[in-house]
Amino acid sequence: QVELVESGGGLVQAGGSLRLSCAASGGTFSMYAMGWFREGPGKEREFVAAITWSVGTTLYSDSAKGRFTISRDSAKNTVYLQMDNLKPEDTAVYFCAADPRSPFAPGSQVHAYDYWGQGTQVTVSS
Repeated sequence: QVELVESGGGLVQAGGSLRLSCAASGGTFSMYAMGWFREGPGKEREFVAAITWSVGTTLYSDSAKGRFTISRDSAKNTVYLQMDNLKPEDTAVYFCAADPRSPFAPGSQVHAYDYWGQGTQVTVSS
């Protein structure tokens, strides 16, 4: 049973940084793509960034490009989302997700991801 546990959320001022972590267990993750999504207040869940575990191919939303960096540590089975120059509109619950069918090219569609963490709150004050 795949389990994803996020951590690292919190309250930060605009312009600050946070690093989110997603500890993964229970799967053969070399064949997976791992993604970060978020749900802002009153908004639908949206794609932020994704990475393939095997070759490290990355994909970013337009809002994340240039400010966020996704990475993975295979030895620790952990995926990270480094978020810099945070803005109030980045305030959301951030979710880690796993797609077991995309070993080479990560996707951005919510429905492609089978497994989800419980989410971690990120609040950016102005």
